Amino acid sequence: MRVTVALPSIVMGWKAIAHIDRERVKTAATGLRSLMKAGVLAGLLVALMLFPLVAMGGLSAKAGMDAIDRLSLELGESTPPQTTYVYAADGTTLISQFFDEFRRNIPLEEVAPIMQKAVISAEDSRFYDHNGVDLKGIVRAAAANRQSGEVEQGASTLTMQYVRGALRLNADSSEEVLAVTEQTAPRKIREIRLAMATEEQLSKDEILERYLNQVYFGHRAYGIYAASFVYFSKSPGELSLAEAATLAGLIQAPSAYDPTVSDQTMATDRRNWVIDRMATLGYVTQRQADETKAEPLELNLSQPSNSCMDMSKKSAKYGFFCDFVRHWWRSQPQFGETPREREHDLRRGGYTIITSIEPNLQEKVHKRVVDTQSNNSRFAHGAVAVEAGTGRIKAMAVNRKFDIDQSDNGAHSHPAANAKGMKGNYPNTVNALLGGGDMAGYQAGSTFKLFTMLAALEEGMPLNTKIYSPHRVSTQYPVGSGPASCGGVWCPSNASKSMTGTQTMWTGFGKSVNTYFAQLIQRVGADKAVHMAERLGLHWRSDTDAYFADPSRSAGWGAFTLGVADTTPMEMAGAYATVAADGIYCEPTPVLKAIDQDGNDVPEAAPNCHRELDKEVARAATDAALCVTGAGAKKGSCGSWSTADGFSSSVGRQAAGKTGTTDSTRAAWFVGYTPELAVASFIADPDNPFNAVGDGNAQKPIDTSAMTLKEALKGEPKQTFTPPKGDVVR
Repeated sequence: MRVTVALPSIVMGWKAIAHIDRERVKTAATGLRSLMKAGVLAGLLVALMLFPLVAMGGLSAKAGMDAIDRLSLELGESTPPQTTYVYAADGTTLISQFFDEFRRNIPLEEVAPIMQKAVISAEDSRFYDHNGVDLKGIVRAAAANRQSGEVEQGASTLTMQYVRGALRLNADSSEEVLAVTEQTAPRKIREIRLAMATEEQLSKDEILERYLNQVYFGHRAYGIYAASFVYFSKSPGELSLAEAATLAGLIQAPSAYDPTVSDQTMATDRRNWVIDRMATLGYVTQRQADETKAEPLELNLSQPSNSCMDMSKKSAKYGFFCDFVRHWWRSQPQFGETPREREHDLRRGGYTIITSIEPNLQEKVHKRVVDTQSNNSRFAHGAVAVEAGTGRIKAMAVNRKFDIDQSDNGAHSHPAANAKGMKGNYPNTVNALLGGGDMAGYQAGSTFKLFTMLAALEEGMPLNTKIYSPHRVSTQYPVGSGPASCGGVWCPSNASKSMTGTQTMWTGFGKSVNTYFAQLIQRVGADKAVHMAERLGLHWRSDTDAYFADPSRSAGWGAFTLGVADTTPMEMAGAYATVAADGIYCEPTPVLKAIDQDGNDVPEAAPNCHRELDKEVARAATDAALCVTGAGAKKGSCGSWSTADGFSSSVGRQAAGKTGTTDSTRAAWFVGYTPELAVASFIADPDNPFNAVGDGNAQKPIDTSAMTLKEALKGEPKQTFTPPKGDVVR
């Protein structure tokens, strides 16, 4: 679903005006010169209205008309800032809005007739009688101003106000804005000429429509749609007489007549003045006017959410996903040359963005992670679900609140930061805990063994590659001192001595045998495993990871196979989704479709996919990953046990995956997948990676991943993986 914007661009009329042929301009200019010759009615009278105590000085009629000619010919088409609306996949659940100016264009028929009449009564009662310039109004205003010696009355018609606003929106600099709004006779004459040209090009209703969508009502409400929402929490078509008069009264001076202040006297008086004008003009009866004026001024204020911060309680579960949408948009070159330009486009472009997030699934996953691990815990527990074959994000939740206010957060878990009085990241944070931002992420442990296995399969080593795997093995990779060092070389050990023996990729992956993969990466080359991870979407954000991942050094990074690098759930879900999709890598994307304000689809929002792996290589990796979950490999033996042997049963269908824990269980992971979907779940301390979550928490990512897959696929046909064939097996 998209928000229909039937209204043409607010300044569409300028394109037509800019291309009026010169004969028309000259004809209109001749008419204006005739008015100027009349003295009081045009040039001099305008000047007297604006400068009642000062003569016009050196302004010449010819200079004024030359300026008008140039302006009407040069003024190009422009688009005013529009609010971008972000929806969930159902097209109706509003996640958030992005705007610099809260505005949404709507057609005139969606504005209550009483609102249209209220604006005309307040701002231009002769709107349907003049041709853009109200000479009677000019005479009346000039006389009043001349008598008082001050500018007490103006004579700007709705058309002239629209022209002025459109010129301001079309301005490229603050100097141009000043030139448009400065109180000078030349500016007023240009405005008059352009108002007359606009009336030649547009109908009265078209002008009124554009005006209502353009005018400012205060409180960051631009246009009638925003004003109705901000002040009365309703659509413009639902406005009552009292509400319409209140809004119409704001246009002249939004701050002076602000109805939200404690003393509403000025706002009420202004509202009642508008109602009296409507009665005088016959738009309402005197009885209606009297009864409405007796009513107190009542508001029903709403604060539109902007970006991902001040989201409603109902939308709060989308906070981190909303921020991912923003980061994703900033990374897409089709929306601007720089990230700043792209975000500017997001906030002013008036897009309708239908995201890939499934509201029902998001609700369940969000509830799951919060119920499993309270948001007052220093340990972050989250999950990301990515669709295989498209990269579309279906769920993205973590046990945190996306909020910049951290004043009531708990203590920081890092001793040095705590000593300085720094707050922890819980319950509120704006860090990209799930991916998409600048945060390095978390070590993902043995989930990285997938990259080594894929590199080996790609190099021609089959699934039945046998390697004797002792409890501890000495490798060729030099390291410094530490528990995994044997005389200066890396020598990892297994989690259990029961893993000792000859293993294949099926048993080595299913039991997560460290010494098997330490030898496998040595055979295939660590640089190939690192490059495989990069090919499947991983990035190195920490200085340490970037150093070792550099092509000149990556061949010596043997410990990479045990997941010593930082990553995010988003990246891991995308990588495993590639295997689920038989080797098709799709960049994780939060968008189903984007529609510009003219109703056109943005083609660049489509999935970005390509084949990265040979399908038999991907299928072979899945066959080994079936050993982990208890589903059982189709082409080999998994052995008698695995690290998550109840996972497939919990999902209720064939599912593959991989567990991952870091040293001392500082972090725990599980990435599970079916042919349709991959889910990466984790638990870790974002503030202090050395703060171990402990073995007692290691099961939580497994259970959350299983629940997510089960809920996401409920009611769907049960698909199974295609077994591998050929040389990748034996």
